[in-house]
Parts: sequence; C-alpha cells; structure tokens
Amino acid sequence: MPLFLTLCRFLTSICILSCCGAMDTIAPGQALVGKDRLVSSNGQFALGFFNTGSKSPNTTLNWYLGIWFNRDPKLTQVWVANGDNPLRDHTSSELTISNNGNLVILNQATNSTVWSTQAHTTTNNTVAILLNNGNLILQKSSNSSDVLWQSFDYPTDTFLPGAKLGWDKASGLNRRLVSRKNLIDLTPGRYSEELDPSGTNQYIITLLNSSIPYWFGGIWNGKYFTLVPEMEGAQPFNLTFVSNDQEKYFTYNLLDETTVVRHVMDVSGQVKTFIWLESSQDWLVYYAQPRARCDVYAGCGPFTVCNDNELPHCNCMKGFLIRSPKDWDLGDQTDGCMRNIPLNCVDNKSTGSSIDKFYSIQCVTLPHNAYNIEAATNAGKCETVCLSNCSCTAYSYGNGGCFVWYSELLNVKQQQCNGTSDINGGTLYVRLAAKEEQSRKNNIRGMMIAISLGVSSAIMFPLALVLMIWWNKKKRCNFALNNAQGGNGIIPFTYTDLQRATKSFSEKLGEGGFGSLIGFSCNSNKKYLVYEYMPNHSLDKHLFPGNANILNWDTRYQIALGVAKGLAYLHESCRDCIMHCDVKPENILLDESFIPKIADFGMAKFLHRDFSRALTTMRGTIGYLAPEWISGVAITPKVDLLIGNVGSMVDHKLHGDVNLKEAERACKVACWCVQDNEADRPMMGEVVQILEGLKELGMPPVPKLLQAIAEDSHSV
Repeated sequence: MPLFLTLCRFLTSICILSCCGAMDTIAPGQALVGKDRLVSSNGQFALGFFNTGSKSPNTTLNWYLGIWFNRDPKLTQVWVANGDNPLRDHTSSELTISNNGNLVILNQATNSTVWSTQAHTTTNNTVAILLNNGNLILQKSSNSSDVLWQSFDYPTDTFLPGAKLGWDKASGLNRRLVSRKNLIDLTPGRYSEELDPSGTNQYIITLLNSSIPYWFGGIWNGKYFTLVPEMEGAQPFNLTFVSNDQEKYFTYNLLDETTVVRHVMDVSGQVKTFIWLESSQDWLVYYAQPRARCDVYAGCGPFTVCNDNELPHCNCMKGFLIRSPKDWDLGDQTDGCMRNIPLNCVDNKSTGSSIDKFYSIQCVTLPHNAYNIEAATNAGKCETVCLSNCSCTAYSYGNGGCFVWYSELLNVKQQQCNGTSDINGGTLYVRLAAKEEQSRKNNIRGMMIAISLGVSSAIMFPLALVLMIWWNKKKRCNFALNNAQGGNGIIPFTYTDLQRATKSFSEKLGEGGFGSLIGFSCNSNKKYLVYEYMPNHSLDKHLFPGNANILNWDTRYQIALGVAKGLAYLHESCRDCIMHCDVKPENILLDESFIPKIADFGMAKFLHRDFSRALTTMRGTIGYLAPEWISGVAITPKVDLLIGNVGSMVDHKLHGDVNLKEAERACKVACWCVQDNEADRPMMGEVVQILEGLKELGMPPVPKLLQAIAEDSHSV
C-alpha cells in the first residue's frame, strides 16, 4: 500500500506539471518530460526540452534542455544544460530531482544520467525553481536562502541582466560566455568573452583555447570600460564592476523592468546586445563589437578573403573551395577553404609537370605570422624564395620588403583600392598548382561551348514565341498608358519627348536614388522613369569654390530652415523614424524658388519608435559622418545633424550683406550639432525652433571638429 500511494503521488505530480504548464518549480518526485515546461512566475522565461531543427532531410534532431524567452515565438534560448551532449530521443528523457538531491536529465531507455547539476548535496530535500530573471536555481526545500547551484554560474552564450561575468576567487569558477558551434549545433564554439585572465580590469574576446584576444573593452574607470565610451551615455541599464577578496565580475541591471535585453557571444565571433521590440516581435541589435565582421580573428577560416562591404562576407581564394558547406550555411565559416588541386612543389621534367604558379590579390590586409626575408631585395627574388620551399603558401613584396607565409593564410581582409595602388592594403601572391590554371582554362572553354550551344538554340526558337512576347509587352505598356491617362497623376511620355528634352540623351539633367514618380516612358524597348526637374540643381553648386552661382543671405537661411524642417519631419512626424544617413549639399535639391528638397534616400535607415537607437552598417559620405559611425556606437537620428562646412554660412562672397542675428543663431546651432557627445546635440525639431527664433541657445563648447579646423588654419 505505501508503494501504491507513492506511485499515485508521483503520477499525480507529473499530471499536474504537464497539464498546468505554468509551474516554476520541480520538487522531489516530480519530472519534466516531453513537451512539459516550467514557466517563471512573471511569464518571461520558460524551461523545457527543445530542438534547433535540421537543414538536412532524414537527419536525427538534436534535443536540448534549456531556458528561452517565453513570449518570443522564435524560441530564443538563453541557457542550455546539455549543449555538448544532445539527446536523440527526448520522449525517453526526463528532468527530475535525483535521490542525492541533484537536478538531473535521465535517459530512461538506457537508465543513464545525461546531465547533472553536480551540487554538493546528499539528500533529496531540494527543489529547482526558474526565477523571474531567467536564473534556474537548486535550493534546499527547507531554506530558500541556501542555494546549492544556479544556472547563472554556468552561462553558455548569453549574459542576462542580474547575472555575473567574471571570477569567483574562492572556488576558481570563471563565468564566461562561449559561442555556439553554429545555428543548430549548440556544442561550445570557437570564441569566448571573459574577464581578462591577466588580472587587468577589462573584458576581452578571444579565440577559445588560445592566447589570441582580438577585442579589448579597455580598463574600467569607475563608470564604463574605456574602449567602449558609448557605455557612458544614456542606456537602458545600469553597469556595475565589482572587485573584492571574494569575487571579480561585471554585471548590469535594467532601469525599466519591462525592457527585455540579452547580451550574446555570437556564432560570428562578435558580442551583441539585443533589445526586444514588442511591436515588431523581433530583436533589435543595440550594440556589437568588434563592429566589423571581418575584424573577428579567423572568422572566415583559412584561405579566405573577408569583405565587410559584401554579402556573404567570407569567400574562398581562387583555387580553393569551401571545406564544410553545411557549416557555412549554418553561420560557421571558421573551417575556411581547402585547395582544389594539391601543390606540385617542384618541377618534375620526367613527368612533364610544371612548377607552381602565383596569383595576386590586391589591396588586402596581409595575414599574420609572416616571415621577413631580408635577403630578397626585389619581387622576383621574393617569389623565388617562396617557390624554393614546399611549405611556402604565399608571399608579398612591398615597401616593407619581402614577406613569406609557411602555413594557412588567416585574416585576409579586402580593403578599398585607390586605382591600382596599394595605398589601403598590400598585394598578396597566393601559391597555386600549375594544373589549377589549366583547369580554369578548361572550365572557361567548356563554358564558352555551353554558351554557344545555348545561343544557337535560342535563335532556333519559333518566331511565334518571339511575336507572342512582343505582343504581351505591348499590351502591358498600353495598359500602363491607359491607367496613367485615367487620372492618377502619372504622365506618359513618348521616347521622342525624352530624346528631345535631353538633346538625344547627350545632356544628363540629374541623378539620384529617390523622389516622386511623375512620369514614365515605355515605348519600344526603352523604358524610363521621369522625376521632377529641379532647375536650380543641388546646394553644392552654390556653396563651394569654383561655382559662379552666389546665393544671398536670406536665401541661404531659408534653405537651412527648410532642410531642418524636412529632417524634423523624417525624424519625428513619420510613423517610423527615418534617418537619412547621407545629408550633404549634393543631396539638397533646389526648385525654381530655391525651396530645398532632400533627395537620395539610398542610405536611409528606419528606426522603430519603440527605441531610440540602432546599430547598422556604416553608411554615408566621408567628411559628413557622425563619430558614431566610426566608433561602433549604436546610431540615433542625431547622425543627420552633422553638417559639413559652418564657414559657408558667413561666406566672404556675400561682402558683409548678412543678418548678424541670424548668422549668430545659425553658427551656435551648428556648433551644438557637431558636439562630440551625441547626448549634447539638439533634436531636429529643436533646430527648427532655434532657427525660427522661438528658442534661445547658450554658448556651446568648441567641438573637436572645429578645433581641428582652427589648428589646421593656423598652421598654414
């Protein structure tokens, strides 16, 4: 009878846990199985078994026990128990309290323990609770303050508010973040973020199991880490660094408990902070370091070229192919590429094989671990040195002399070239087998044959098919013309109209990436879009030296006010905030009355109203970029406030015909708009009020930009 009652209680507890689905506690005799889950009392986090899916059909799924955001439909995990030991059949597994009081995953089919908390306990008077902050704890059932184990002490790839990142000096426990292998394999990956083991009060990101840090947070100065100055500004959380005899760690807490934040050591090798946007049901990247994907050490693996301005960022060098396409598809490119054809190494006249060849990759950051060959005083000698050693994989010759590499080529990053020069990077000569060049020629020959056959086949298509296509095009064009003439404001032009207006297309009237569509032409095979003509061209034509058009002060001031109003509308009045990201005189167009219109939205960025800043790739024109673009800080609409040439507001060509009150007002607001700290810059709506004289400004501190201009002018 006692055994029967015990069994009944056990089955009842399982039923309650399974049916209710909202419990946050596991007690002895209870078990989490199948689709059961624990949910924190605030509903924020859930714990249970999950799988990460599979990219290949007929592949056994990996199942894990973990914690995720309960309200995120994407099931974003924040902690995983058995990342290095996935389950193959979750239906035969359960999470329960063992006889010794530890929380364990049991495989019922093999009667084995898959994972355990391994806490120092011998009796099962314990309970496991999922707390509101996402921390899973094991504590004595009789004493809630006696915590025996907690998931916050063993983070995987995610750092949650309230957790600690750093050292427990008494136990030697190192709380650090480790990336996952890829998007579906939660095995520990290659990168980690941790407190600098050298003892310096800073955080570093390293290639795991190596002594190669490639990002440093800088020393903690009491407020923030010095190489991450954006921490000093307005943040949705408080930062704390603790160092005493027992512990040394970094933590953060939310200022608003409704904000949902996670900090992740990403598969890419970057650390990223995300903020949840409830309106779009998605995560916004708030912060990332290193900012550039190609600054991650060995992020693309050996024999690759990384390019931050292209997607995908990683590409194999010529003569190499992806070593593990499956891993690349899942976000892990660290295995890099391998040779198509092995090197010949030496010339073998008896078999007729030729020596290896080199091909050049221009304007790249050269790989690490180079050897300087001082005896090679020209490019030819440098090449000979490399060819004479079977282990040599590449060489480079430049102003620094001859450098050779004897191993895998890592961290080759594409730079911007200035013509054919190497001002922005070196030229790398990569060694290939001679057969590789012959294979490439054969491939080209085969491709040409295939193209020739394809062209011949196309010519043989029935004439009826060609006529059908032509007829369909004509019908579509006529339909468009009829709709346009029906009164929607779009004007149909003939090809002859546009040809005459542009003098047989010999005069380019203008260009740009955005504007109102006022007309079109689809006659014959030529299709054109027609935009509003701006007879006074762009603002730069009237401001910069060498241009004859001189604007009087009133016109200039009204243009400045008009641009400010336009940007204020984009920032503050649209449904979503629109950051233009490329405000410059070339993109300010002037109509017949010199009324300004902001053009070319090709670089624009949308920002949801839920949050005030976002991280995005660098965009804009050098010379007009806010410091945020350079430092890696999340941007705000205030990046549009930087203006290029304050001196043009009091141009000497005006010969003193200037409203001094307006000039003073304009110069003050310009100085405030280029302040180094974005928190000091006014919003664009305030700029409009200031220019209209509705709001007064105090005297601004001199920004570094203007200090540099002043120093340059004095040194000339």
